[in-house]
Amino acid sequence: DMCMIAPGIFLFLIDRHLRFLQSRQNARLLSVRLLPCAALELNFSKNPSLYYNPTSFVFINVPKVSKLQWHPFTMNSSCNMETNHLSVTIKNVGSWSNKLYQELSSTSLDHLHVSVEGPYGPHTAQFLRHEQIVMVSGGSGITPFISIIRDLTFQSQQQEFQAPKLLLVCIFKNYVDLTMLDLVLPISGSTTQISNLQLQIEAYITREKEEPSRDTQKHTQTIWFKPNLSDSPISAVLGPNNWLWLSAIITSSFIMFLLLLGILTHYYIYPIESKSGEVYNWTFKRHNTLENKQIMNEEVQTPTTSPGSWIYGSEREVESLPHQSLMQATQVHFGARPDLKKILFECEGKDVGVMVCGPRKLRHEVARICASGLADNLHFESISFNW
Repeated sequence: DMCMIAPGIFLFLIDRHLRFLQSRQNARLLSVRLLPCAALELNFSKNPSLYYNPTSFVFINVPKVSKLQWHPFTMNSSCNMETNHLSVTIKNVGSWSNKLYQELSSTSLDHLHVSVEGPYGPHTAQFLRHEQIVMVSGGSGITPFISIIRDLTFQSQQQEFQAPKLLLVCIFKNYVDLTMLDLVLPISGSTTQISNLQLQIEAYITREKEEPSRDTQKHTQTIWFKPNLSDSPISAVLGPNNWLWLSAIITSSFIMFLLLLGILTHYYIYPIESKSGEVYNWTFKRHNTLENKQIMNEEVQTPTTSPGSWIYGSEREVESLPHQSLMQATQVHFGARPDLKKILFECEGKDVGVMVCGPRKLRHEVARICASGLADNLHFESISFNW
């Protein structure tokens, strides 16, 4: 049994060693967008060589909020569109995220220490294999889909690339939450030709039946931070092609593994009785131990993401072409929930990828529709924030 788990322990030690090295650095935080829907977007500087796919996530630690807590958040940026920037959206839904939002909105900060670990995510952009993509989101679950839209917006400008048709069905409780759609357009000022994309957005507001008065609407606030010499752009743990560091880490992790294995073997697996000198076999010890305890796997809801202000705050002096294209692609429905069964069955493509991110009830509903067998062109994929 020990031989079976030994490789896993060794890989775990390497993983923890690499993550420890990366988390020691302070990430260079460039700006923060505070949204009227109580969400914020953190914009970091990153090394251009750092590559990640859409729907990837990072772990974030803010010592001013908590020195020990690390929380995972999905990135809404695209490394193709923004080669020098990485963006993360955080929705104010928990104590940690609430403290961070209050810290940024109530004080005039010129610098904030943030550590970032990651990114982690899929090795390939599997959604590109579909002819059409239907993205269903609930609340802050829209964040990973923003990264997909940004990435496809960039790739649609490349010759000989045929982007799949996109349908985004987003469900919000209040009208103010529509400001999250503003994150589709990056703050970095990257050139975006969203009009080249076959994008349709169906937004549903469940708790309000009409647009609120313009006088009550707030606007997005942007905070820019001063550069600090102790901060560095987010990069891979070892840097590009640093094989010497990698070999040193693997070697040191292997030595730690051997020491741990030796201690475990001597004191636990085959401990020698001090009086008799006989070896007490771990196999018999295992059979003599009660193993009736059950390990309960609890799902812990993590704070997730959000952003924007274009439909909500449409008092811009001059609307840019990307904003106009985004507004034209969006249809807002008040006081209603989407008929997901009708929407999915009306998709005529031969290969339709159905992605869903949001509450468990929403994910299960979409999964049941795709698994009903009434349409053989639907391919289901769930993106969950449960850890």
